[in-house]
Amino acid sequence: MPAPVSATPSATEWAALVVEAADVTTAVLERAADADWSRRPDGSDWTARATLDHLALGVLGYAGLLTARPTDRYITLFGSLDPAAPIPHCLEGLRIAAELLAATVRSAPPEARAWHPWGHSDGPGFAAMGIVELLVHGWDLAGTFHLDRQAVDRLASPAVARLFPEAPPGHGGTDTLLWCTGRTTLSDLPRRPAGEWRWDGRVR
Repeated sequence: MPAPVSATPSATEWAALVVEAADVTTAVLERAADADWSRRPDGSDWTARATLDHLALGVLGYAGLLTARPTDRYITLFGSLDPAAPIPHCLEGLRIAAELLAATVRSAPPEARAWHPWGHSDGPGFAAMGIVELLVHGWDLAGTFHLDRQAVDRLASPAVARLFPEAPPGHGGTDTLLWCTGRTTLSDLPRRPAGEWRWDGRVR
């Protein structure tokens, strides 16, 4: 059983959460390995297969940013999945990217900062970004293939607390994350318009 998460997770705990998010997400998506990945998640311009590429690029890119620590730009290293690879191998690629991000978060000094268009961030911030990418796009893809989408509050809640200071209280971590990223409504709030939300990666 995973260890409890501290109210203010350490770098080691953040790293473990990234790996767990990748494991949880890929375990669900493996059940759709033989499905048609040219289908598009609801409301997305990407195919399901292209969404996997976006995930690999994003999660690996966060590791690269935290390694190079640019102050005003994205890094020049881009990571992608082999377009000819079967889906199980692509999911392995996501787990590799998550392990690399986790290792970078563990090794980065607390004072490390790097550029991101939604706020210059630190190790915990980039870990939280990776978790959001994995959980939210994993939720999108699970819906595409009509797979069960279980709440993962122990992963979502720390990411929400780190990146969404405006998040409304009183709801589960998964429900709040999906609302913050424009995926769902909450009982007392309408759905946020697509493209009109963003996280705040700044260190607070």
